[in-house]
Amino acid sequence: MPLTVNDLRRDTLFSLEGKTAVLTGASGFLGRTFALALLANGARVVALGRSERLKSEAERWANAFGASKIAVRQIDMYDRQALEDVCDAIAAEERSIDVLINNAHELGAATGFNVPEGSLENSTFDQWQRNLQGGVYWAVQTTQRLGVKMKEQRRGSIINIATMYATVAPRPQLYEGTTSLNPPGYSASKAALAAFTRYTASFWGREGVRANCISPGPFSNTEDVAGQNSVTEDSPFVQRLKGYTVLNRIGRPVELCGALVFLASDASTYVTGQNLLVDGGWTAV
Repeated sequence: MPLTVNDLRRDTLFSLEGKTAVLTGASGFLGRTFALALLANGARVVALGRSERLKSEAERWANAFGASKIAVRQIDMYDRQALEDVCDAIAAEERSIDVLINNAHELGAATGFNVPEGSLENSTFDQWQRNLQGGVYWAVQTTQRLGVKMKEQRRGSIINIATMYATVAPRPQLYEGTTSLNPPGYSASKAALAAFTRYTASFWGREGVRANCISPGPFSNTEDVAGQNSVTEDSPFVQRLKGYTVLNRIGRPVELCGALVFLASDASTYVTGQNLLVDGGWTAV
């Protein structure tokens, strides 16, 4: 059929109406905004997370968009069997799975964030294991279990949330004289996630399944950083973050939503295997 003007309108190109999106880490710093962006553009959201906050957030979303638009699966994703069982249940219950967003990652002392024990010299096997499990293996599990349904449908968009530190290393100068620390296991796991994204795109493209990464830059949570060592807008750490970006500021979660909706929607049907850096120009120089 020939193109019409309506086919090229933004509310057609970027619409998520009729699509079901599975989102992990839905109650986290970025996940809460991702869920709202998906819902606001018409998607039904299946939200996964382990915190008690997920329930209250889901109630708020249901009040705003309707109960039929949101489903909640509270789960500790470190329980590998439970995660597989939940994914199998979602695949069986949902009419379609059109979008999978692998966003969950534990950002706390157990993965080496903001504690001396997380440094390169001191990092432990358990920290590395938790980073690798949360950073890449959770995405492997959800992709395996839910991607099968996408392959059967011969359509689907997988969006993995990585980090600019999958592309470049953290700058040591950022952390001097502060309590903040970005552990080596995080960078390594997210680099693996970017590689896994390309692998998925390569092998499943012929099945109509796309896979892409979004790599956020400095999106520091100035309200609460994993429940510990909160940073403020005027802290030395945040000021240094700003100074290393071309735009001279840290990002806001909403500024990731354009990339998210683009990759989730039919506006990106010929985009796969890519790592979209949303970093304020951090990696440009």
